[in-house]
Amino acid sequence: MSTYLPTLKQLQYLVALHEHGHFGRAAEASFVSQSTLSAGIRELESLLGVTLVERSRRVVRFTALGNQVVEKAHRILREAEELADLVQAAGKPLAGQLRMSVIPTIAPFLLPRFLPRLRKERPDLELFLREETSHDAVESLQHGRVDCVLLALPFATGEVEKAHISDDPLYVAFPKDDPRDPPETVSADMIDEGRLLLLEDGHCLKEHALAACNRPELRGSATMIGTSLHTLVQMVDNGLGLTMLPEMAVEAGILKGTDVVARPLKSKQASREIALIWRKNSPRRDDFELLAEELRAG
Repeated sequence: MSTYLPTLKQLQYLVALHEHGHFGRAAEASFVSQSTLSAGIRELESLLGVTLVERSRRVVRFTALGNQVVEKAHRILREAEELADLVQAAGKPLAGQLRMSVIPTIAPFLLPRFLPRLRKERPDLELFLREETSHDAVESLQHGRVDCVLLALPFATGEVEKAHISDDPLYVAFPKDDPRDPPETVSADMIDEGRLLLLEDGHCLKEHALAACNRPELRGSATMIGTSLHTLVQMVDNGLGLTMLPEMAVEAGILKGTDVVARPLKSKQASREIALIWRKNSPRRDDFELLAEELRAG
């Protein structure tokens, strides 16, 4: 058995390089100089007596063994973070640092009314936010880059625990003077196959919208082009089609300054569930339950 063991810092550098694929970006994400990060990884390779990363001027390529070490490093770092969480959880409730990912179809509509009150009521909490698509947010949770995720369900999350925040009905947004003259509630069969604009892959709202319509032909004909709900609204306002919006976005004023008309979708699945999720058996479960209560109040 080796007399020396890798340090957590060395493993963090290795994981950062694997995630970013570039020494400079990995160093920036790790808040160290590029030379410090590079030296740390070389020390790790020297300690283990193997090459983990093949270096060239243009490409950073991990060896097969390097990829296996990165996978193990993720688990070690996650366990170390949970150990720190266990100690922190014994102190004041909902205090200290907490890292949360929020999906883009929630962040700009829920956080502005939630964060000011949270800062006032929980002054000992340092909340660090990441805005990520649903897929990337769940991956960040599983790899230990964040402690919890605020997202919309249903979505494949793996083994997690969750707290329900609210139900968020879906609306259909039409351009002004749409020839169909949308009624107070819109049935799925009123949605034209070739006019539906949706968010690009990676956003769970795309799947929620398609599931709510329950029309398989829409999956092949809908245009997955929008990078944000604001972009989709502008496209609808310019007569390029119609789209689906969550109620929280409509109530937050996303249609302000446009001539877009939004009506509730009439469907058995015309709603998404807003939820806070975290890793199963996390020692900070009580903190996440408290955070969920704050979100429900907001």
